[in-house]
Amino acid sequence: MYAYVILPLLIFFARIIDVSIGTLRIMFVSKGKRRLAPFLGFFEVLVWILAISEIMQNLNNWMCYVAYAAGFATGNFVGMLIEEKLALGVLVIRIITQRTAETLINTLKDEGYGVTIVDAKGASKDVHIIYSIIERHELKQVVEIIKEYNPKAFYSVEDVRFVNEGVFPLRKAAKMHHNPFRRSIRKGK
Repeated sequence: MYAYVILPLLIFFARIIDVSIGTLRIMFVSKGKRRLAPFLGFFEVLVWILAISEIMQNLNNWMCYVAYAAGFATGNFVGMLIEEKLALGVLVIRIITQRTAETLINTLKDEGYGVTIVDAKGASKDVHIIYSIIERHELKQVVEIIKEYNPKAFYSVEDVRFVNEGVFPLRKAAKMHHNPFRRSIRKGK
């Protein structure tokens, strides 16, 4: 019972834990979180050593191999879910429109997002490029605004490692008071 049920389950859950921690560690490394990443790395490797040592002691138990592989796959999935829920970091969203985007621009500004607008030449006509730096957890809201006010706009999203200055909404005050008239702050200058 232990060798073919309990031990494989322990290996399976150990792999979920260590791979999930590894996914988060990589995310924190890419975000420049120098203190948290090594801490997570310690526990990631500790759990991995425990799991692999059990496999090495039970080389003739094929259930351990299956549990190890299944735990790895599940750990990747769980790690991505956790990373998605944390939604840490800053993004730049680039919106390209072929028509006047005043309503979209004004709505983004009214919601407290800083925007930079550039007139440009597209393949066949003039376009407007709108840039905004947002917190990652705000992406869904910004995309909804784009789809509502300019559904045919092309947009792309990229991770930003560091932001020095900009206009960012005061989210805590707005959430606490449910104030529809959000203020923006300018960091720096």
